[in-house]
Amino acid sequence: MKKEPDGIDRRNFLRTMGAAGLASVFASSRAAVCAKEAAAKQKADKEAYPQVPRRKFGRLTRLDETGKKIPLEVPCLSLGTLQVTAENQMLLRKTLEWGVDYWDTAYNYSNGNSELGIGKFLARNPQTRKRLFIASKASKTQTIADIESRLQTSLKRMNTDYIDLYYLHELERIERLNNDLRDWAKSAKRRKLIRFFGFTVHRDMTKCLEVGVKLDWIDAIMLRYNFRDMQDKDLSAAIGACHDKGIAMTAIKVMGKGQVKEIETEGDKKLTDHFLKRGFTAGQAKIKAVLTDQRISSACVGMKNIALLTSNVAAVLDKTELTAEDMNVFKQVTLQTCSGYCAGCAHICGAAVPDMPYVSDIMRYLMYYNSYGEEEVARRLFAELPRAAIDKLARIDYGPAEARCPQRLSIARLMAEAANKLA
Repeated sequence: MKKEPDGIDRRNFLRTMGAAGLASVFASSRAAVCAKEAAAKQKADKEAYPQVPRRKFGRLTRLDETGKKIPLEVPCLSLGTLQVTAENQMLLRKTLEWGVDYWDTAYNYSNGNSELGIGKFLARNPQTRKRLFIASKASKTQTIADIESRLQTSLKRMNTDYIDLYYLHELERIERLNNDLRDWAKSAKRRKLIRFFGFTVHRDMTKCLEVGVKLDWIDAIMLRYNFRDMQDKDLSAAIGACHDKGIAMTAIKVMGKGQVKEIETEGDKKLTDHFLKRGFTAGQAKIKAVLTDQRISSACVGMKNIALLTSNVAAVLDKTELTAEDMNVFKQVTLQTCSGYCAGCAHICGAAVPDMPYVSDIMRYLMYYNSYGEEEVARRLFAELPRAAIDKLARIDYGPAEARCPQRLSIARLMAEAANKLA
């Protein structure tokens, strides 16, 4: 077994991490702690638990204890809180022990329960707010008034006076990146309701990044980025331009799961067989792969429980680097399973089937259902589509879209599957 620089082999390291995670489940928590006790606990945690490595967050800065501006750094592993609610407070506490103090949420996550869960934690532990870097998103908005309303609600839910990073959620039209949005973002900053502003994107990512990089008021972008997307040269060039401009980049959907469950399982088996021999799970290897790209500041991963948190922390703490052979395995699996993964190039299928501009969105909801086990989330998002679009979903001719699809997806079959499972 290869020894790490600190003299601990990986097997013992992971065993220790697992024991620490198990111990935390039984650890008692106090309802309130004074600032002095909290500081002492934070220092003890850093001594007892290795801290997740940190990276500069684009060009963004913060003030140190003397009031001097210094580069803002965030943990390279951040917590996606889609399913963090009031019931799993111990998970939030545990993230801080490992230094995972970048928490990502949104107005609509778990019907608002994600933000409420964070709010419950902050109500009980107000002294932790300054340590945290919290990102939230204005979900399902059409107007500036919608965005303002979402922000005010999120602030109340989370028991905080400000949000560190606020995103326009799921950018679907670049026309939304207009002067009205710019002026609102600047106003929210002046009112000290947010510190930074940006957008998240799941589809037509290259085009959206190419527009975003030209706007000096976009501080950060959260994009879908995984071992599959890493093969896209145009996307890589757009990421490079954003990085050179100093825009902070956070990766989501790091696991690279697809719409077709059978193909995803086959691909995961190939990855699992290879990386278990290297000492990793497939999930750990996927996180490590994304973080080989130094332009990405943080990999935001949904972690439902302490066991998963501990496994992911172990991946980023482990110093073993992926080899060229490892990255080639990712490339081969990408090529072999492309027909089960929607790359989000909505402009292609949208132009081919103008009567159904929601193909890419429905593909993502089907992915949540088939590959993430998020059946309730998938059904709720599907139900938010226009009723007229849902009613005609099975009557559209998807032949033109299938003919143009770079991934060779069986779009008609997948739309029929979505109608059956999500309607």
